[in-house]
Amino acid sequence: MRLQGKTIGYFLAEGVEDLEFWVPLMRLQEEGARVIVIGLNTHTVRGKHGLEMTPDTSIDEAPGAHELDGVVIPGGWAPDKLRRNQRLLQLVRDIDTQHKIIATICHGGWVPISAGILRGRKAVGSTGIKDDITNAGGIWVNEPAFREGNMVWGRVVEDIPAFCRELVNALAE
Repeated sequence: MRLQGKTIGYFLAEGVEDLEFWVPLMRLQEEGARVIVIGLNTHTVRGKHGLEMTPDTSIDEAPGAHELDGVVIPGGWAPDKLRRNQRLLQLVRDIDTQHKIIATICHGGWVPISAGILRGRKAVGSTGIKDDITNAGGIWVNEPAFREGNMVWGRVVEDIPAFCRELVNALAE
């Protein structure tokens, strides 16, 4: 259990990609991490493929950056809703300032883009956000998953195994 004692914030909103939510979350739990699912509120939401998920807490009640070892941002359409919340964007900026892990897959990259922390960094996600990454000053890298500094990136659902490996390794360091 390589992540025993780690606390990870895991963002959730309506329209999340079900597999990008559940698989990395379960992998973190399997490694002993305490995962706190943070929603815009505490209402149950439905993923893109119909699964229901309920946040543990709202962003207004969520732990601060000093209490978290990192955050995970799954894709789907949820990141478009998450990035509109200023408190959530500030939490991401604070995590980044503290050089803690920020992990994102697929469309999850919209959140660091909106948080203004992407300039000069390598990034990947769904090809649907490639232009957004480059327009935000990021450097598009077409790889399944990788880590650069405190950022962990995954491309799409098919790349979840590689994303999970990078995520666990980054948090274990």
